[in-house]
Amino acid sequence: MTLPNYFQDPQTLHVNTTPHHAYFIPYHNMEAAEKYVREESHFFTLLNGDWDFNYYASYHHLPEDYLNTAFEHKIPVPSNWQNHGFDRHHYTNVNYPFPYDPPYVPQDNPCGLYHRTLQFKPEANKRYLLNFEGVDACFFLYVNKQFVGYSQVSHCTSEFDITDFLTAGTNHFTVLVLKWCDGSYLEDQDKFRMSGIFRDVYILERENNYLEDIFIQTHLSEDLTRAELRVDLKFKDKPEQVEYELISPSGEKIFAKKAKHLTACVEDLILWNSETPALYSLFLKYGQEVICQKIGFRKIEVKEGVVLFNHAPIKFKGVNRHDSDPKTGYTISYEQALADLRLMKAHNINAIRTAHYPNAPWFSELCDQYGFYLIAESDLESHGSNAVYVPSPEGNILLGAKVDIDHEAIRQQVIDNYCDLSRSPDFKAAMLDRTHANVERDKNRPSVVVWSLGNEAGYGENLEACAAWVKGRDPSRLVHYENAIFQHSQYQNDLSNLDFHSEMYTSTEEIEAYFANPANQKPYLLCEYAHAMGNSCGDLGDYQAIFEKYPGACGGFVWEWCDHAPLLPNGQFGYGGDFGDSPNDGNFCVDGLVSPDRKPHSSLLYLKDVFRPVKTRLEGNQLFITNGFDFIELNEWVSVRYKITQGTQLFAQGELAFASLAPKQTACVEVELPQVGLSYDQLEITYVLKKPWGLLQAYEELGFELFKLPPYNLSVTEIQFPYPAKRPTYTEAATEILVKGDKFCYRFDKLKGIFSQLEYKGKPLLSAPLDFNIYRAPIDNDALIKQHWQAAGYDRAESRAYAVTVEQDERGIIIKVQSGLVATSKARILSLDLEYKINPNGKIRLKVKGQKAAHLPFLPRFGLRLILPKTYQQARYFGMGPGETYVDKCSHGKTGLYHTTPAQNFVNYLRPQEGGSHYGTHYVILEDLLVNCHRPFSFNLSPYRQETLMATKHSYELPESQETVLCVDYKMSGIGSHSCGPALKEKYRFNPTEFEWEVTLSFLNDEEELAILKDQFKNLLGEENEVAA
Repeated sequence: MTLPNYFQDPQTLHVNTTPHHAYFIPYHNMEAAEKYVREESHFFTLLNGDWDFNYYASYHHLPEDYLNTAFEHKIPVPSNWQNHGFDRHHYTNVNYPFPYDPPYVPQDNPCGLYHRTLQFKPEANKRYLLNFEGVDACFFLYVNKQFVGYSQVSHCTSEFDITDFLTAGTNHFTVLVLKWCDGSYLEDQDKFRMSGIFRDVYILERENNYLEDIFIQTHLSEDLTRAELRVDLKFKDKPEQVEYELISPSGEKIFAKKAKHLTACVEDLILWNSETPALYSLFLKYGQEVICQKIGFRKIEVKEGVVLFNHAPIKFKGVNRHDSDPKTGYTISYEQALADLRLMKAHNINAIRTAHYPNAPWFSELCDQYGFYLIAESDLESHGSNAVYVPSPEGNILLGAKVDIDHEAIRQQVIDNYCDLSRSPDFKAAMLDRTHANVERDKNRPSVVVWSLGNEAGYGENLEACAAWVKGRDPSRLVHYENAIFQHSQYQNDLSNLDFHSEMYTSTEEIEAYFANPANQKPYLLCEYAHAMGNSCGDLGDYQAIFEKYPGACGGFVWEWCDHAPLLPNGQFGYGGDFGDSPNDGNFCVDGLVSPDRKPHSSLLYLKDVFRPVKTRLEGNQLFITNGFDFIELNEWVSVRYKITQGTQLFAQGELAFASLAPKQTACVEVELPQVGLSYDQLEITYVLKKPWGLLQAYEELGFELFKLPPYNLSVTEIQFPYPAKRPTYTEAATEILVKGDKFCYRFDKLKGIFSQLEYKGKPLLSAPLDFNIYRAPIDNDALIKQHWQAAGYDRAESRAYAVTVEQDERGIIIKVQSGLVATSKARILSLDLEYKINPNGKIRLKVKGQKAAHLPFLPRFGLRLILPKTYQQARYFGMGPGETYVDKCSHGKTGLYHTTPAQNFVNYLRPQEGGSHYGTHYVILEDLLVNCHRPFSFNLSPYRQETLMATKHSYELPESQETVLCVDYKMSGIGSHSCGPALKEKYRFNPTEFEWEVTLSFLNDEEELAILKDQFKNLLGEENEVAA
């Protein structure tokens, strides 16, 4: 049997499918419709389950009579066949995984043949519609061995009228799914490429002249108190009378009417928004069917360059979300989606961009119910069209979010390539079809406030036609498309139907420049920013400050929600290249705020703080509390609590009382502060829900503030322990200085200017010399800068002494060193003047004066690295915790006393990299070793050296460690989001020409010394608030 060549014909998109229409389910009575569980409708037959399955590496290998073939396997529907042992996972971001030769796809085009039976008895005068909510990439449908039709567009519903193919008794359903089709050129999204029937399959029993489409439109009055409700219906054959009944959010009947099309006035509106998502229920009764549609009365518009929702200016605090799960791939259940939404709400996210395709149709209904603004995006991306060869000194140039190519002619050629399909007449119908499918299906969903034409497909006549169609079909919503910023050399872009100036991964400086130009009148949207790959999102706070500074900056959508990482055969997470896939983009898919199994990364915790809906500032003893919600009164929903601590001791706590606080308003409350301040007094303000709020329970925390109260001491007084009677002595040799005291023996390497061993009470402390450390295991955001670091020798720097002197005074031994950090083949990196003071207790106080050549790149860090025996496990520190914090990612941390171990402190990023540092630390005690500095510092405790992390591809491949690594850093450069975004800001770089640092290492081996330590740290060693990290 020969297959029709539909899958390589962009003019044949669907064969015998019903027209795109709104999603709804008919129910058998009002009670079932009110309950709104589609599986309980008598007219809904779910075909999910185990289907017969055969996989073929090429459709050419199909048996000639494949409709009568025997089946060797079973496969669950819905699922992706790559998750069940067939074919392989393949991850690529930009590059097509097949030759760029539109509309043709590889001759060896894999396919899956599905089959199942169903005992069925069709009713007379009924129609039966078979729905596929998601099939990748295209499929041929057969019922009882007869060809029914063909369809494509992977993430949109394909519906077939199969009435005339059904028989009473056993019915056979056969589906042939091809991995690639001409539509695959429009589905080049950044994701693992998976195949098969991955969403629900079901049959709907309908009236003979069934209601085919419903379009609900609400036109609100200027004062938003009433609305004209209009409902337009489309029947399969001829218009019919329908009974309408509208129920308010509180359950009151507003009206009941009978008409072909409905126009009604609704008074005293309860408005829908993301904070109070009030939904009306509209019931439509026709024949034996009852259909329920949820209605949210709301208005979104742009006035004077500002996005207004129900007349209030709003900010999108959003994320991009793919359908992705390590076990189920593209197949996402209701429960999985609900868990995502709950986690988003708990972290103050109010908006989702369905990147880069429509989600399952019930997903937007969940967003209606629980309050999320949706940018509903068409299943359209052709990013790889710019991957064709361009003659240039750089070779093959890929166009990403931004274009930074020195040669203007080459840059323009890349853009012209990018716009290839968006200007191709051959693909115009396909692009319009994808737009129609997206809009028609979700046009009645109140959560959908913006239509997006797609992602990274260049720009041209085809997308302009899509934008014009959307504006004509649904002028009530806004239209978005980011790639309209790219201009083909032979075409003048028409942006009149786009409501935003949208960009991705733009720097805050570029956003400032946009608003500095009075010609720019459209609201500014960052549809992707703060690329959350690995240890990332260090610039979230700076972006949010820009959004709040400019009314026309309507927010953005962090890229992205979850790491993409299917399970490997060993049960571990894998990324590009782990499956024998080529070409691949490595771990670029591991770029989420949560892990593949939805464990929050520190970036999500930081995002929660940045997005917190209430903010407080402290002036004297007055607290100014600002309600950052857009619609809800603060006092009704949120309790504002305070706690004052002195070190680890609680001074006072309570709830702040204030009158009603409307959105965007500020209240002033006085709080009694300690009259005699200590060195580490803090005021903590927390925002806690008073009652359940959608997916969240009462008493969940929405955010907090932490204020250091004067006279908060950023410096640390040198700790003086009683000296033993015996002073230390030293012995100097050609290459070594041996310092001995009552309880210690230290070896100092004169060639390097560092201690090679520290022995205390006969126990060696170091597993390797105590050396300076300027490098870190590169985070994903260091991918570009690490090339400069390595070129300067930072990754292999070592100490080299030029001059060493030693002397003794009444307080101990003083070793002075002139040294540097050097690397083979490279000029000196740092010049260091060092002074080591060893007192009779064995305490080492190190003073550092450093100089760095101005032309060298900024340093990843500067500090000491102690490689210790594995027995050094228990650590307590007073600083920011409990999770990792960095100079540009720390406001989610709370300063306090924490306990941790190397294993607990290690952050298990899928690709090993720097993680687990604690910014703003005052001291750390690791077993009997105390470390403190003259100013707060950063430290990291890990089982692994950074060299081990750098040499390991996956965290699960890390060997069992026999060491404990303690890094004590004067400074650690920030995190940023440079893996796909702007370079790290200068203010977060450690880039001095000169610097000074003091650090002290002490041993704590008896109670007297511990008592003195506790006294000098003023309550910092208490137990009351100790938390495990």
